[in-house]
Amino acid sequence: MNHRVIEFNEPARFTVGTVGEPGERTFFIQVEDGVRLISVSLEKSQVQALADRLVFMLKEIKQVVPSFSLIPLPRDERPLSSPIEEEFRVGLIGLAYDQRTELIQIDLQAVSDEENDASEFVDVDDLSSDRDILRVSISPHEASRFSKRAIAVVGAGRLPCPFCGGPIDSRGHLCPRANGYRR
Repeated sequence: MNHRVIEFNEPARFTVGTVGEPGERTFFIQVEDGVRLISVSLEKSQVQALADRLVFMLKEIKQVVPSFSLIPLPRDERPLSSPIEEEFRVGLIGLAYDQRTELIQIDLQAVSDEENDASEFVDVDDLSSDRDILRVSISPHEASRFSKRAIAVVGAGRLPCPFCGGPIDSRGHLCPRANGYRR
């Protein structure tokens, strides 16, 4: 099977959003430039992990390059662009920082169809995989804006139960800390 590497170098927009009601939301990352719009779906936990890792990476860059400072960009509060057509579902995510170009490279690799594929590492220089990859290179400033929006989008879901921490939907939930009674 042939795979594709879809590359965006400093796209006009790199964002995250959802479709659906809390508890049944589908998370999407969208990348667009003047001509192309690509949407990939992923899990809520993947969005949270990507945002956390980008925040950590920005702190590391600041430690390595003391003269580095983030320029605050205006918040991106626009909804996802239409049409939202899933290119693929994300399996693995890879991150790298290129000091030469001062860009953060994010590789979003399609989920594997093979059940025995348990790789937890994406080599951002190895393109021999048989799965599609969306490769986006963004500035640290754009990474900061993306991570702030991602944290807000993840946090906009269902409220956590004050007893067990599990999500509460509109009908309540069976709380293990209340011996299975509905909260």
